[in-house]
Amino acid sequence: MRIVSGKYKSKRINAPHNLPVRPTTDMAKEALFNILNNSYYFDQINVLDLFAGIGSISFEFASRGTENIISVDKNQACIKFLERTEKELDTGIQVLKSDAFTFLEKTGSKFDVIFADPPYDLPQDRFYKIVELVFERDLLNDDGMLIMEHSKFTDLSHHKSFVNSRKYGSNVFSFFEK
Repeated sequence: MRIVSGKYKSKRINAPHNLPVRPTTDMAKEALFNILNNSYYFDQINVLDLFAGIGSISFEFASRGTENIISVDKNQACIKFLERTEKELDTGIQVLKSDAFTFLEKTGSKFDVIFADPPYDLPQDRFYKIVELVFERDLLNDDGMLIMEHSKFTDLSHHKSFVNSRKYGSNVFSFFEK
């Protein structure tokens, strides 16, 4: 994985091969951040990265100046990798070991951007559960956005907060707003 832009531009983050991750491709990540760049000042937002894996999205936000980032994953090996990389880069990312659904049910924080990249084989109703928890618990700030990464075989466009989706290869980003 490579950081696309910002302070750590071109920095390679090489995760062990035995981690259960599917990092967002550089092409998809660059397209996503071009979209976000038109909506946010990265140094002024709070970000939640759910199913963070090796932290591809978290480190991209940090590289672009975001200081308030929480990365959540339940896999202990991913957490150790995230903590080691965070320490090496000194990003200030807060790394938490937790199930994403449990975190959403318990957090009292609000965010400007919530990015969720669950396993693509997660049942579609569980994708919708993430969306429901974010909006039922009012976890987004007024101009906040939930972004779900999923496969082209998952359709999240039926949710009332769905705004649009963008497809990049086999990756799709679905965007939700208040």
